[in-house]
Amino acid sequence: MRTRLRRILVAAVALLTAASALPAAAAEGQNRQQHPSHGGLSATIRYTEYGIPHILARNYTDLGFGTGWAQAADQVCTLADGFVTVRGERSRFFGPDAAPDFSLSSAARNLSSDLYFQGVREARTVEKLLAEPAPRGPSRQAKDLMRGFAAGYNAWLEQNRVTDPACKGAAWVRPVTALDVAARGFALAVLGGQGRGVDGITAAQPPTTTSTAAPDAQDTARAARELLAADTADMGSNAVAFSGTTTANGRGLLLGNPHYPWQGGRRFWQSQQTIPGELNVSGGSLLGSATVSIGHNAKVAWSHTVATGVPLNLHQLTLDPANPTAYLVDGRPEKMTQRTVTVRVKDGAPVTRTQWWTRYGPVVTSFGASLPLPWSSTTAYALNDPNSANLRGSDTALGFSQARSTAEVLGSLRRTQGLPWVNTVAADSGGHTLFTQSQVLPRITDELAQRCSTPLGKVTYPSAGLAILDGSRADCALGSDPDAVQPGVFGPAKMPTLTDAAYAENSNDSAWLANADRPLTGYERVFGTIGTQRSLRTRGAIEDVSAMAQRGRLTVRDLQAQQFANRVPAGDLAAADAAKACAALPGGTATGSDGTAVDVSGACGVLAAWDRTVNTDSRGALLFDRLWRKIPAAQLWKVPFSAADPVHTPNTLNTAAPAFATALADAVSELRAAGIALNSPLGQHQFVVRNGQRIAVSGGTEFLGIWNKVEPVWDPAQGGYTEVTTGSSYIQAVGWDGSRCPVARTLLSYSQSSNPNAPHSSDQTRLYSQEKWVTSRFCERDILTSPGLKVVHVRER
Repeated sequence: MRTRLRRILVAAVALLTAASALPAAAAEGQNRQQHPSHGGLSATIRYTEYGIPHILARNYTDLGFGTGWAQAADQVCTLADGFVTVRGERSRFFGPDAAPDFSLSSAARNLSSDLYFQGVREARTVEKLLAEPAPRGPSRQAKDLMRGFAAGYNAWLEQNRVTDPACKGAAWVRPVTALDVAARGFALAVLGGQGRGVDGITAAQPPTTTSTAAPDAQDTARAARELLAADTADMGSNAVAFSGTTTANGRGLLLGNPHYPWQGGRRFWQSQQTIPGELNVSGGSLLGSATVSIGHNAKVAWSHTVATGVPLNLHQLTLDPANPTAYLVDGRPEKMTQRTVTVRVKDGAPVTRTQWWTRYGPVVTSFGASLPLPWSSTTAYALNDPNSANLRGSDTALGFSQARSTAEVLGSLRRTQGLPWVNTVAADSGGHTLFTQSQVLPRITDELAQRCSTPLGKVTYPSAGLAILDGSRADCALGSDPDAVQPGVFGPAKMPTLTDAAYAENSNDSAWLANADRPLTGYERVFGTIGTQRSLRTRGAIEDVSAMAQRGRLTVRDLQAQQFANRVPAGDLAAADAAKACAALPGGTATGSDGTAVDVSGACGVLAAWDRTVNTDSRGALLFDRLWRKIPAAQLWKVPFSAADPVHTPNTLNTAAPAFATALADAVSELRAAGIALNSPLGQHQFVVRNGQRIAVSGGTEFLGIWNKVEPVWDPAQGGYTEVTTGSSYIQAVGWDGSRCPVARTLLSYSQSSNPNAPHSSDQTRLYSQEKWVTSRFCERDILTSPGLKVVHVRER
């Protein structure tokens, strides 16, 4: 063992020394010409416990190569499926009517997904963005990473056999290009804009009749609120940074708890990336990305939360009376541009459709089934998505990876302006903290919305943040900020930002209460609301982290405890009242929604005895969860929200409302029908199945306010909650102790590989179930002394 370790150390030192000792010009020449693979790309991958790769390379192209190789080894089927999507080929391989993975758009069918992405490809949208000079377009380093990633993915395919049953032997698992990698990044950038409107973009056709009912303003506003709120239900997060004033050693701390899908293309994948003397970063990457999305280096740690900023707006078009495919701007007609796209279809003839584009963006006729935007003979709606000109996310991530402080994290955001739909929370070894909602948003000022909103927009903008502007007026253009890298978006000076607060926390509400003692105000409505009711998750998080900050002397252990405290804020507010109201029901019965009298007396003691947590051994948690989901939000509380006390209001369960007793009866009936005892431990009925074995899962739903969020599928026939759709994903608790190595504990809840035959498809899931952590191996000595160390040299043939 000692001899083997000595050889590894010598090889690693030689590689580190060779790369770092060269002058810049000579190193660049060697990087281009002198690889161990005789002119091809190569990297060294050191695997440690749980299959975590530490990728060592001489330059960015080689680093991309090693990253593409290692991601393919763990996630080839999921990656290949995503590449089929961005190539517009889902209908060709899977049929036009199947539902695609929603990771890269909201398309309901493969056909609409293909029509959109094939249109993007034929318009050369991504190529044009790649050709933009930095910082408007991606840097040379970012493009080198993409090129290397494609080469690494292809080399793995060439040199290995696919064993994952999801795509073993599939014709759609094929080599990719750097353009495919960039197109995947583009799809993630427009996820909240054009990606949200794919069905409405590809279905939009000129009207065939002269009369179409205008959308109702209140219905549209309600649908817009629901549409935008769904983002944080499906993909949200918590993150908190603590300053040195609250910690045991005066250095910063960061706990990141992103809530992302447990299946499909928006999974995280964990790695460390190192170019000696240039880059050294560890964390989680969204699949298909060659950069670390959320992570830490030796000096700074960061995480992201899905932001409340609305990354799109609509322009209501006044159409030319003589031509519904022309619209008026200052009285002059302007013809729409046709984008005719043909898609190959499995077992059928090719399908051709025409999309209609304007100076503002594509015409869109709906956002899902709930928000119709009819194209009539007089009116149409065009979607403006500024992130359709944003391929800068990789450079933002690279800037974070190389930052040495929270100030440099903020500097990267100001320089690259590449984040489409997330906030950033960061802490550093100097004890500083940062919260910023630095995202690419349409430049909708409140003044512009007041001056240019259509009657529909006057309702949707204040209610949901969705601006609908008068597209017939040139003076309603979005304009430009002098510090913005592209026209029509806000510059960095307008972003809500909080620095050096004792704590900086976000749980997907607006920036207002990132720190309840230092509220952020003065930002435009499109960023989010001020002085409005917070979610239970935000309220519970602020209670927890503010108490931690006041207690002080914090360490990484305190972050770990917070992640798995599994406190239920809704339970603390309502369980005791629910138990009392249950006990007071005449005869111990309540009437269910079907009119049946139900004996609920057994539920009263269970609710009273419940420990108000969602640990796997908690008894009563499942009963309260099913009860809570059935009470209409409008009938929950007696005491309403007050902006003067936003953390503690609304409160007091309205047990006098008829909805309470009905919900209790229905919850009891539901559990009994499923054969589940009212006091059964949560972990027996909240689980995932891996290799035929149940793994109990703690945590709970968004609506209970739980930090450790999971959203499983209720299936009473299978015994309760099965398979988690979204929730705690790449979790990290990071601090510093004065040594060169950060103190970091991590967890990837669903494990590294989606291949059920792989050795690392469920090992971290079992750790997550046991509430245990992985100790990050960041420094060389920690990597090289790993008991599970496996060194692989990968290269092109």
